Amino acid sequence: MEKKLYKSSTDKKILGVCGGIAEYFEVDSTIIRIGAVLLALPGGMGIIPYFILGLFIMPDKPADYTEKKDKEEKEVLEAEKVED
Repeated sequence: MEKKLYKSSTDKKILGVCGGIAEYFEVDSTIIRIGAVLLALPGGMGIIPYFILGLFIMPDKPADYTEKKDKEEKEVLEAEKVED
């Protein structure tokens, strides 16, 4: 299963964009938030892309999406590779 970028529903401050990016790259969301603030400071060039991502591009996580489901599917794929 391929990774998909979703807005975070649990690690959310404004729109869940930074939390979603952090979940996708498996890093702490604080690092992503600091980067977003640093981009927003010099002339606000990070604010517009943030809201574009949050409002138009990144979808919310589906209700049936879980990390456990991803891990189970990954384990099945790895087991199939080992068998081949």
